[in-house]
Amino acid sequence: MTTKIFTAEELKKATNNYDESRVLGHGGYGTVYKGVLSDNKVVAIKKSKIGDQSQIEQFINEVIVLTQINHRNVVKLFGCCLETEVPLLVYEFITNGTLCDHIHDKGRSSLLSWEKRLKITTETAEALAYLHSATSMPIIHRDIKTANILLDDNYTAKVADFGASRLVPLDQTQLTTLVQGTLGYLDPEYLQTSNLTEKSDVYSFGVVMAELLTGKKALSFDRPEIDRNLATSFVSAIKEDRLLQIVEVHIVNDGNIEQLTEVANLAKRCLRLRGDDRPSMKEVAAELERLKKMEKKPSENTDVYANKTEYLLSATSKSFDIDVGTGGSTSTTAEYDSMNDQLLKLVDNGR
Repeated sequence: MTTKIFTAEELKKATNNYDESRVLGHGGYGTVYKGVLSDNKVVAIKKSKIGDQSQIEQFINEVIVLTQINHRNVVKLFGCCLETEVPLLVYEFITNGTLCDHIHDKGRSSLLSWEKRLKITTETAEALAYLHSATSMPIIHRDIKTANILLDDNYTAKVADFGASRLVPLDQTQLTTLVQGTLGYLDPEYLQTSNLTEKSDVYSFGVVMAELLTGKKALSFDRPEIDRNLATSFVSAIKEDRLLQIVEVHIVNDGNIEQLTEVANLAKRCLRLRGDDRPSMKEVAAELERLKKMEKKPSENTDVYANKTEYLLSATSKSFDIDVGTGGSTSTTAEYDSMNDQLLKLVDNGR
């Protein structure tokens, strides 16, 4: 995949000299700005924090990972700038903000119907299944959370932020790494052992599903201690058949209780403590696709739930090419290292 090299001047002009009004968001990585290129294409420009070597390493990692990916539900990398003190990444601009904003903003949350939530869940699962099994070297995202899922105007999901991602050589089933991720979404097995596998993404995705079903944050110290961790309290509620007490009130209706229940049970399977007991993302995506196709008809069990439901409803310009290899079976650790070296040289030469 060809990635464009932008000049520092181009990006300075695109962001009106990194004007404060162009800021889209801040994070541990630095700042993202909205930019307009000379051809009027609107882009998002990620600027790392100054003087942070780990940020430069994450930048290189992100370029390597994203040059391997071409999927409608993964944010596209257009290019980067290597002339500046800190490298800059240029992405497609996604118009509608993060899934996190839509779930936790009261005004937006009410517009996020169950149909939209199921569509977003399915598309995110398909993107992760693709990362895990369809690229030349499997990719573990390592920081799946609602803040890293962007939405366009049609509520199409776009998985973003690959700074912490890892390419897994095909001759390895797991990697031992320094634990990275976000509390509340972190796979407890990975946290305990430092062994990273694709099932770590599955756990994080289970938390995202629980968040979409309940409207609650993954971790909140405003809640009683027993409910602080959403994954734990969600699994307990499903086991005790209390789904309809915890689900977001406005997404429930007589016609979707069976669907909600099946999605909740799938989320529970993703949140199993042992990675080996969790489904693969390919299995999760296939199951969600099946549930999405379920006819919208009242469940046969509607009467059983009727009272609960009634209660709930009333309650409330140069280019470079990176050779990433197409023969999956030949992908090795050396291939990753060689891509890394290429980019480090480019960063050094750009200064």
